[in-house]
Amino acid sequence: MNPVPRPSVHSGQAEPTERRSTRRRRRLTAWPSRRLRRLGLRLAGAGLLAATGAIHLDLYLTGYRSIPTLGWLFLLQVITAFGLAAAVLASGSRLIAAAGAGFALATLGGYLLTVWIGLFGFKEFRTTAGIVAGVIEVAAFAALAALAAAPARRGQQAGPAAPAGPLLARLQAGLPGAGPAVAGLSIAALAVLGISVALAGGPGPPPASTGLKTALTTAKIGGVTVLTNASGFTLYWFAPDPPARSACYGTCAGYWPPVTGTPAAGPGIPGTLGTIKRSDGTTQVTYDGHPLYTYVGDTAPGQAFGNNLNLNGGLWHEVTVPS
Repeated sequence: MNPVPRPSVHSGQAEPTERRSTRRRRRLTAWPSRRLRRLGLRLAGAGLLAATGAIHLDLYLTGYRSIPTLGWLFLLQVITAFGLAAAVLASGSRLIAAAGAGFALATLGGYLLTVWIGLFGFKEFRTTAGIVAGVIEVAAFAALAALAAAPARRGQQAGPAAPAGPLLARLQAGLPGAGPAVAGLSIAALAVLGISVALAGGPGPPPASTGLKTALTTAKIGGVTVLTNASGFTLYWFAPDPPARSACYGTCAGYWPPVTGTPAAGPGIPGTLGTIKRSDGTTQVTYDGHPLYTYVGDTAPGQAFGNNLNLNGGLWHEVTVPS
């Protein structure tokens, strides 16, 4: 009696029931873990975008809104961050996740530019808020880029109304080598951030008084006569300063270096020059009782980017001199 032939996969016959069951069980086991991973990346990416938006909103409300051009960019960044966070959370679209990853990296690049060379008359120092925001932006990029590059579940498109075709099928299957690439870019971004803030340094103490004369003069800036130092840089006074005392220390003194030394007025300067002792023992120059400062955002004589800024705890004004 001849044995009954078994179906062979190689011969094109039906796959054995046991093997089909094993493959089905493997797919069912892998699906929840993949779904949970995508959900975790989705929640993490949206949360991190919202966090960096919240940090920039706080900075905008506490002074950056008064910086010309840069203030509007801060507001745009806040709106975009919250909008992308909501879109990623609501849709889980891989296209929106990719846009969020690019946005996080671009925001980090803008911060690094302000640290390296300054933007629109504003130059950053190493601050806790800046470092925290930078780290969050790198983490947001890593989570969202991983979400965008991960294999899509069956029936999910890479983006809204994406056309069918071989390219879409490859995108849905995931980008080969995307994981290591995202990890490498994230590590590189963290390294650049760390090196940048280390080289930028934090706000240091004002220069020690040497007993040398600090010459003051005047210049016409925007049709107004203002007080300047000997190099032609605009001098400012800080509205929150109490009489004959400075309220600007730490980070504030990094952005607004105090004018130190013994004052010497140039010809034609009215008003009263004097000095006060700062808490660190240095001598700061005053004009009509106001302690004097320069602004780190003024990079050349004839600039007055610090005028009317609401930054580091209060309003700053250029020192005007009656002509």
